This record gives sequence, C-alpha cells and structure tokens, in this order.
Amino acid sequence: MSNKGSVLILGGRSDIGLAVAHQFAASGHPILLAARNSQSLEAEKKDIELRHGVNVSLHDFDALDTASHGAFVDGLGDLPEIAVCAVGVLGDQFENEQNTETAIEVMRANYEGPASIMGVLANRFEERGSGALVGISSVAGDRGRASNYIYGSAKAGFTAFLSGLRNRLAKRGVHVVTVKPGFVATKMVEGLDLPEKLTADPKELGEKIEAAVTRGKNVIYVKPIWAIVMMIIRNIPEMIFKKTSI
Repeated sequence: MSNKGSVLILGGRSDIGLAVAHQFAASGHPILLAARNSQSLEAEKKDIELRHGVNVSLHDFDALDTASHGAFVDGLGDLPEIAVCAVGVLGDQFENEQNTETAIEVMRANYEGPASIMGVLANRFEERGSGALVGISSVAGDRGRASNYIYGSAKAGFTAFLSGLRNRLAKRGVHVVTVKPGFVATKMVEGLDLPEKLTADPKELGEKIEAAVTRGKNVIYVKPIWAIVMMIIRNIPEMIFKKTSI
C-alpha cells in the first residue's frame, strides 16, 4: 500500500466526489468517503480499492448537521492530508423564489454546511501545520443573476469564505483551493441542454483538482473559458445588467 497522505471526500456519494476519489486513489492516496448513509457506498468503496489498490473507508457525514462536525472530524482518527468538499445542491430557482423553506435548504447545503465543516478542518489542519483544503464552489457565485441567484448567492458566500480562509492560513502551512467548475455533466443537471464547450465531465474535474493541489493553485476555473465569460458578466454595468436575462 502507498504511504501517501489520505484524502477525505465530503459529499462522497456525488458524481464529482467519486470522480475526485478515483483521481487521488489512482495516484496512491487512501480515500475516506464521507456521506449520509455511507454504508450504502460499499460497492463504490470496493470498486476504488480494486481499481487502484488503496484503502478506502466509509464515514457517515451530514453537512447540514453542523453541530456534529467537530465530533465527525475527531472521529476520523488520523487527520487526512487533503480534504475536498463536494457538498452542494442546485435546487430549482423558481421553486426557491416561491418557497422560503426550500430556498433556505439550498443556501444551507451550498454555504452553511460546507463552510462549517471546512472551518473545523481548517482549525485542525492549522494545529498540525500542514494539509490542503479544497472547496468546490461555482461560477454562479461570481455575480448574482436572475436565473440562479439563490444557488449563486450561497456559492458566492462559500467563495468568499474560502478566500478568507486561504488568506488566514497562507502562513500556517495549510493551502486552500477554490474550484469553480461551471457546468459539469452529472446527475444533478441531467436533462439540461448544456453547451459542450462550457461543460466539463467529472473525470476532468478530478484531474484539475489534483493538479491544483499539487501545483499550489489558489483559484481554478475547470474550463478556462469560464474565466473570460465571468469576467465579461462581472463587468457589465448594472444599468444594463439588470435588463438582461442571463
């Protein structure tokens, strides 16, 4: 077995989480898959172990149960060397506009829960003086748009949180990576007509995340074209922007 540091995948049931797990496992890292009802991931656990020859463990984790996050991290035993937060839900913008409860669920799943667990891990990593924290945010957080501002506002908060965390930990031996995937071909967006040039597949996302950790990148757009697209959108004057439908 490899002596490389372990990688914790929060949101280990998701297509993105599993793709990231496979990517790091292929490089010899033991994997900790964390998700609700984690024992139902036994088949995925065995698949990763057989394909890549690394140890994989399953851990029950609920991002929205923020009170449990400290105990969850302490219960892992040895701290992982890398933690990747792939927690999040897209939700339905129209439904969220009409229903405050569903809007709050989306905001909690994309900001409160991820920020809480990353904050706990940050403190533990800081005490140790090493490690990498990877947060999967979204280009939707770069500017609020009518089409997805509930989801986007939560991702904007998570992006700001990760930026502050990176600033705080830069001299403490802990690196923080912010990932902005854009469209990713997962079950979450199944049925949507996505532009091919702007859409990544989960495997590509896994590759880019591992490369970002290895090279010490701070913020990455998985498809570089998204950096240009969002720069243009961010710089549209508000008087014009508020009349658009994007």
